[in-house]
Amino acid sequence: MLREKSARVYMGKGHPAGYNATMRIAVFNQKGGVGKTTTTLNLAAAAARCGASPLLLDLDPQCHLSGILGAVPADAGRSLFGFYQDVRRLDELTVPWEGIGALIPSHQQLIKVDSIFGKGPAILNKLRAGLDTLDAGAPPRDALIDCCPYIGVLSLNAIFACDVLLIPVSTDYLSLQAAEQMTRTLAILEPVLKRRVERRYLLTRFDRRRRMSTDVHERLCALYADEVCRTVISENVAVAESPSQSRDVFSHNASSAGARDYAALYQELRTQGVL
Repeated sequence: MLREKSARVYMGKGHPAGYNATMRIAVFNQKGGVGKTTTTLNLAAAAARCGASPLLLDLDPQCHLSGILGAVPADAGRSLFGFYQDVRRLDELTVPWEGIGALIPSHQQLIKVDSIFGKGPAILNKLRAGLDTLDAGAPPRDALIDCCPYIGVLSLNAIFACDVLLIPVSTDYLSLQAAEQMTRTLAILEPVLKRRVERRYLLTRFDRRRRMSTDVHERLCALYADEVCRTVISENVAVAESPSQSRDVFSHNASSAGARDYAALYQELRTQGVL
């Protein structure tokens, strides 16, 4: 079970001192195409259907999550790049996402963050500090961070800021190898963080007709035991096609197997105290 939620204190109007903020979840794997953006979007949508209003952060210069909303700004300063430039606070960058919550969008200029700002402690902790400031001035909300598929300043910011790392693993052997690489990466980072990073491994694109799906699932469970989500995300047409319609899977086809899977994932994580 997840350790007790960290006590980030909110002192704003309407909440008593000592009010505990909700969770920050980074969705990350060092391999592309495993369902990071899809999972960020649909997990947020599942939370919204249960009355929450999560904050999504698009930390990927490819801007897929921002593109689904149609919110990639023309001006890089109106995106997370402006936050890293110190010209905007996070609260100044937030845009509403009807039916889900809110988004802080990405921009292609984020690709420059590594080369411009280096990798010192200040830049690696910048997102965490920004979210702390955001939580201190507004009602706290769950934050879901869609990460880029490589280790760099942006993904390290997400890992340093998060309470839980959600690692999607599609049912192929290269994705399984990427999950093992993630474990090695975290082992290197944790002495710097001075804590063990809580993580959950999520199997995606699961096809019960394929032996390889079962093999990958069994191997993942053998490696990571109770850190593997019991819920699996099945290969599903609605999940695959909903982003092209600028929708989450629930607004696209609420009766689909994909919608049921993400609703079940949300309930599982909520039961565990992750959300």
